[in-house]
Amino acid sequence: MSNSAAASKERVLVIEDELHMRAGLETCLAAEGYRVMVAADGEQGLRRALEDQPDLVLLDVMMPRLDGFALCAELRRLANPVPVLMLTAKSQVGDRVRGLDAGADDYLVKPFSSEELLARVRALLRRVQRQGRAREALVLGDVRVDFVACQAWRKQEALALTAKEFAMLRLLAEFPGEAVSRARFLDAAWGYGSYPVTRTIDTHVAMLRAKIEPDPERPRYILTVHGVGYRLVAAKP
Repeated sequence: MSNSAAASKERVLVIEDELHMRAGLETCLAAEGYRVMVAADGEQGLRRALEDQPDLVLLDVMMPRLDGFALCAELRRLANPVPVLMLTAKSQVGDRVRGLDAGADDYLVKPFSSEELLARVRALLRRVQRQGRAREALVLGDVRVDFVACQAWRKQEALALTAKEFAMLRLLAEFPGEAVSRARFLDAAWGYGSYPVTRTIDTHVAMLRAKIEPDPERPRYILTVHGVGYRLVAAKP
């Protein structure tokens, strides 16, 4: 069991009509420390999603009473923001598009490995955690960053930050003083399913330092955490 998952105790709702699959998912997730709830059909799943307020929903598409597409669409109609990971044997592009259009956050085609499933679960839960800690602005010395408007200035001079640089800086600001791994940067700025080499992170951090640090060769704000990634210091809201 991974320490991070065991400590987190996030609640995951598994909505799956096949008993064997449902039991396997429950066992896999529980072994990683997640608190697992289950539902055997779409109507029961929708009711539990609304009443029990899980942190994540694993949703099968082909189910009796209410299929996964309709269930997900109903959650979004009711403005329920719970992240949804769809699980299905349907691999056609049209079905994946339909699931995402219904409001799913990610899509996993059966059969899949437990390692990939858990990686998707961790990625979606990290995304929710970041959104809950989102920062609107940041001040680093004479540099001001507005994450809402995606604008930055040094004194009165505008700084040209790229979208990825804003995403990386926002992630650092959400975890001030904490080490942020390169994997987190990849998930936040490139998205799950994109696989640039981790050296790409170092290159983008160097470019970001060149824009916001008083002396990029001796960084004051974005510090290297050897073997892990980077952390932000001296950040003010």
